[in-house]
Amino acid sequence: MSTKEFVHLHLHSQYSLLDGAIQLNKLFDKLNRFGSKSVAITDHGTMFGVIDFYKKAMSNNIKPIIGCEVYVAPDDRRNRNYEKGEDKNYHLILLAKNNKGLNNLQKLVSYAQLEGFYYKPRIDKELLSQYSEGLIGLSACLAGEPPRYILRDDINGAIKAAKEYEDILGKGNYFLEIQKNGIPEQRKVNEELIRLSKKLNIPLVATNDCHYLDKGDHIAHQILMCIQMQTTISNKDKLEFHSDELYVKSPQEMWEDFTEVPEACINTLKIAEMCNISIDLGKTHLPQYTVPEGFTVDTYLEHLAREGLHKKLTKVPLSEHKKYIERLDYELKIIIDKNYAGYYLIVWDFINYARRNDVPVGPGRGSGAGSLVAYALGITDIDPIKFNLLFERFLNPERKSMPDFDIDFCKNKRDEVIKYVINKYGQDKVAQIVTFGQLLARGVIRDVGR
Repeated sequence: MSTKEFVHLHLHSQYSLLDGAIQLNKLFDKLNRFGSKSVAITDHGTMFGVIDFYKKAMSNNIKPIIGCEVYVAPDDRRNRNYEKGEDKNYHLILLAKNNKGLNNLQKLVSYAQLEGFYYKPRIDKELLSQYSEGLIGLSACLAGEPPRYILRDDINGAIKAAKEYEDILGKGNYFLEIQKNGIPEQRKVNEELIRLSKKLNIPLVATNDCHYLDKGDHIAHQILMCIQMQTTISNKDKLEFHSDELYVKSPQEMWEDFTEVPEACINTLKIAEMCNISIDLGKTHLPQYTVPEGFTVDTYLEHLAREGLHKKLTKVPLSEHKKYIERLDYELKIIIDKNYAGYYLIVWDFINYARRNDVPVGPGRGSGAGSLVAYALGITDIDPIKFNLLFERFLNPERKSMPDFDIDFCKNKRDEVIKYVINKYGQDKVAQIVTFGQLLARGVIRDVGR
């Protein structure tokens, strides 16, 4: 274990929306120059960037540590009644030690959004206790609970909070986090945390709370924060605890910052060794479609497709029938060989529901319109043979990723279809995906100017 190695365990990527300014491609380029062997992602309240981060880390031969900077309610996560000036949340860094911890972290972040959202997505200590297995906690930045008490000169409150987190996470799984960021309040917090570490036998860990990649990026980051808070760069009150030191420092810089407490840097390496997760990518997880008695998923799809094509062929010249039947046989073989019969049936099922209940459905678009099986089932209304559309654009034997149908429902009734799918397949089997807006040149110029 080299004393000049260091692992960043508190880092906000571009997925800490309008806060983190670290682009992952550039991050790994920089870490490779440092010779770093590991790094963590700890975006604010979300795990949006985890898969992107994991893939890029693995492709760069750098060990990914999956984490999140969660918000902890001071009491019950469902409480929404606070007096002016009262704490509504505290920050806490959570890192997954193993796949059980990763699973628990995902649950905590989900519950924070679904049950605890009040300005920020919040968990509470009751929830943390329930899903603490496999997690490591760091006391976080100046907005962490022990630092908040220290800044109020309430040392007993800081001790109580630190002990409480250690009790929840287990001995050896909670660390007092110190930073060197040039903020006067941070110096006061560091001094007290170092004392508390010795008194409570809770280990220290050094971080840099990275929000941007390079030292010169802090002005751009300030502007990004102003866009988020809808304020101006001249309004200094809105930029509490801002610093020009929150960049991805080299291991050498971090060791120089913490020469008096080298164990804080060594502990970053120990934590990295403790964290070992793996994410199984490329595996399809679909709800089970229940077929009528006497059928398998494959034979039921084939039955419906042939029945549907028979009806469609009444409008096609007899001389063309052979072409359609051969195309259907070809598509069915590939769909069944690739184990996508269930997917076709699920899509057919909810589109069928929509048509039965007068929910307007689009005729089909994208590569899925090239599937004759989809046309036979009524998933699409476009005859791919008539319009010379290729099935292979949608699905072929060499395709590794799962195909997907682009389906349009009338906005006034689409919720009915979503409710049907949830009720039929279970709430835990249905999710709505997120899309990310990017700050592109024109929008950036407008926002920065404003």
